[in-house]
Amino acid sequence: MLRHVLGAVLDVVLVSLCLAGGASAGVLPYGFKSQGYFNDIMPPGQGSLDNAAAVLAYEADHNRRPAHWTDQLQMYARLTTAAPHIRPSQISQFYKDSTFGVRPAEVASTEHPVPGATIERDRFGVPHIYGNTRAELEFAIGWASAEDRLFMMDVLRHVGEGTLGSFAGGSNVSLDETTWTSAPYTQQDLHNQIHWAEQASPFSPQILRDARNYLDGINAYIKKARSDPLMLPGEYPALGYPMGPAPFTLGDFISIATIIGAELGNGGGQQLQNAVLYEALRRHFGPERREVPGSPTVVKRERHAGGRPDRSGFATFRSFVDPADPEAPTTVHGHRFPYQTLPVPTPATRRTIALPDYGTVSYSNPVVAGSVPKGAPLARDRAASGVAGVQPQIQAARSAVIGFPHVMSNALLISAKRSASHHPLAVMGPQVSYFSPEILMEEDIHGPGIDAEGAAFPGTNVYVQLGHGRDYAWSATSSGQNIIDTFAVRLCSPGRRRVPENSDHYLLHGRCVAMQTLRHSESWHPNVADSTPAGSVTFQVQRTAYGLVIARARIHGHPVAYTNLRSTYMHEIDSALGFYLLNNPAQMSDVESFFNAASNIGYTFNWFFANTHHIAYFDSGLNPVRARHTDPLFPSWAQYAWQGYRGRAKLTPGGLTEAHTQAFTHPFAVDQPYFTSWNNKQAPGYNDAATGQQYSSVFRSQLLDNNLRPYLRADHGHGTLTLADLINAMGNAGTQDLRGVEVLPYALRVLGHPRGPVGHDVALLRAWVASGAHRINRARPGATGSYQQSAAVRLMDAWWPLLVRAEFQPVLGHALLGLIEGDFPINDAPGHGVSCCHVGSAWDVGFYGIVQKDLRAALGQRVPGPLNRVYCGRGSLVRCRRALQASLRRAAAESPQRVYPADADCAAGDQMCADSIQYRATGVIGVPAMEWINRSTFQQADDLDGCRSVAGPDGQRGQACGRRRGQRP
Repeated sequence: MLRHVLGAVLDVVLVSLCLAGGASAGVLPYGFKSQGYFNDIMPPGQGSLDNAAAVLAYEADHNRRPAHWTDQLQMYARLTTAAPHIRPSQISQFYKDSTFGVRPAEVASTEHPVPGATIERDRFGVPHIYGNTRAELEFAIGWASAEDRLFMMDVLRHVGEGTLGSFAGGSNVSLDETTWTSAPYTQQDLHNQIHWAEQASPFSPQILRDARNYLDGINAYIKKARSDPLMLPGEYPALGYPMGPAPFTLGDFISIATIIGAELGNGGGQQLQNAVLYEALRRHFGPERREVPGSPTVVKRERHAGGRPDRSGFATFRSFVDPADPEAPTTVHGHRFPYQTLPVPTPATRRTIALPDYGTVSYSNPVVAGSVPKGAPLARDRAASGVAGVQPQIQAARSAVIGFPHVMSNALLISAKRSASHHPLAVMGPQVSYFSPEILMEEDIHGPGIDAEGAAFPGTNVYVQLGHGRDYAWSATSSGQNIIDTFAVRLCSPGRRRVPENSDHYLLHGRCVAMQTLRHSESWHPNVADSTPAGSVTFQVQRTAYGLVIARARIHGHPVAYTNLRSTYMHEIDSALGFYLLNNPAQMSDVESFFNAASNIGYTFNWFFANTHHIAYFDSGLNPVRARHTDPLFPSWAQYAWQGYRGRAKLTPGGLTEAHTQAFTHPFAVDQPYFTSWNNKQAPGYNDAATGQQYSSVFRSQLLDNNLRPYLRADHGHGTLTLADLINAMGNAGTQDLRGVEVLPYALRVLGHPRGPVGHDVALLRAWVASGAHRINRARPGATGSYQQSAAVRLMDAWWPLLVRAEFQPVLGHALLGLIEGDFPINDAPGHGVSCCHVGSAWDVGFYGIVQKDLRAALGQRVPGPLNRVYCGRGSLVRCRRALQASLRRAAAESPQRVYPADADCAAGDQMCADSIQYRATGVIGVPAMEWINRSTFQQADDLDGCRSVAGPDGQRGQACGRRRGQRP
């Protein structure tokens, strides 16, 4: 204990000596206080200022970009074909060193934005920021953020405010519509959240001081840029803002945080869609029994959740919406964490459920005046005006929200016992799509109470959000458990006996009260970046004590409104406490400290942690405690809202304070042999009843598990892994087709060994499966062309939708299958998946588990958690085989041009381009496309080897290691 205390005192003394004595902050030597082998990568690069001169140079020659715009792109891309054969000595070819500080020979620039603060940039342009005080440090972080991402931060705050159309042009108005329907706030709402945050915890005053000092740094840069045009991004004069942006406020800080939380850190809210689908299935199938495939026995008839004698259509519904599939892969192994378990149908349960009358649901339209431009083209005119024909791709700012992958990914961690270095290993990071410049920015920040390096979203990067501290590292993937619930409120009308369906009054605690109406009007004009004709629109959203109105319907003939309530709504910046703790070395001494920090993050993320001895996992989220007897599959009546919730006529942060599940009930684990996460189910029993196929029995995390298992066998290095092995497992999984690995083998067994053309096609697919079902061309890497097994890949892509229809449509019918596909997409392919176009992420949701289960049942196998019937061939293996063969013949006849149609980025038939990762320019400067890989955007590769970095007289890094030191990669 005394040794630890003396070590801490020595740290304080050394830091004080380094930081004291001058007008500017002292710079810590390279490697000082770092204890681990830290690496990371963030394509295309850190980026830098694209002022008018840089824009002119780029317009003249698209190969001339500002510094650090693409200097990490090739490092990132080369790993695609190098895995799984990367050697330990080659890691530096694919990742850059992310140790604290900069080697003296690699310091590219030094500046002092304020006395007491220093910014050193390394050869990749990453800012290493030091402050004598926290205020000076945060000011410098804001200054560096404005240097690298000022225009992007401006775009993001307009996205969060729902005002991007008026700022950048009419082609962006559809994004404003999305904002106003999912997370609308008034200026008073933002002020209320700031006031609430000031008293949320003992640390809150310091957090808000940090944020204000950070904003002061941004605004100081803006002020100086107004007198020096070379400091101003070139997009501003192009859009007609020669003086640059307005100053940033705490309200803007909340608006940007809202994008991150509302897009990547929430889950649920699909209960009404579930109800509509269930009603359609009930009308189609009527009373039905749940039959066990492969067995002549019939299990008990299920009771209907809505109070009728039979649970008509419910068995089919559960086949497609099963929150408790026993085969779903989980991050936590072997320990149950019950959450959102389905209640036993009882009269009490039936009373809570608010099912709409069939065919009466009408979803809200927020547009009440004007119209939203559809598909407005960007200006293509290169005429010399503004900044010499600048064409900023402002429309790509829309990708800041809807272009994000459906959820974030991924993480692989190895415990000390399974590590060749005898210390934990981690390869982990978020998948937040690909932008130019990237929507994350890197920073290395040091000052009183802060020592961290990593990445964060610009505009909220007061602290590192994903990265490492002195001797620990952390990262996240989206978990998406349900923190949004749908409630039904009864409509009323003061002074009228007949209640109209469009009434803006509802019953609250027995009183008829008015809904709160939020309105926003904006107009736009053509500009050099966006040729959308001038126009205007007015959005209107209604808000109740139980959240935002999303639809209206009738229940037993009476008019109701359906609302969605998110537990983190009005609490967008409360999660800053978790990041405050993660950046503070004094608050991160052990695994318990990590749990404390992660549990203070209200958004739904899987958090991963590694220090020199342990790995740990925790699922964060402001999980509401639901009322007894409520069914998480369907909407509930408002009187059965969350426990402790007292609905008030106007939503405020203080009013939205329901009871939440305790931290120890959230999935967590310490020192499993390994952790993998690719947004899969967190733990056994931890259900997601309102998000359908989110936790399927076939999930992309199985690709990570499959690639790790060979390294964990005793015949491979005694069952231990090096960091290079972990990187190889991640990289190899990143080019695999989940359908080819987990589903296609069963389809091929059903097909058997046919002759003729179908036999040739089956042979192609068998060879592809045997080789790992990769979508890759190792001989000719790039963003265009064909894969090495191009015929098999094309056949799989053409066959999948035909296979699904051949398997399920004979039972469901065309219309009903279409309704199911509308709620739960059948596929999430590279290039054009659930998250749309060329964003990298793939295989997140789809019919993969449903198809596999059905095919296994058709083959006569025992299937845990089966569907309610064998759909393929209506239970006949012979008919199933014929249906699959016929659909495969149709797939083989489709041309490459039909399978891979042309889009804005690719010519028809270009297989690799159809999958490729296209970097979306949020300003003027674009970067080249990259061949597809399913991988984190910002990624760390760390060996927490316990070696304490020390700096010698020459500033070079040495190692001081304890007796547990392992061999460095």
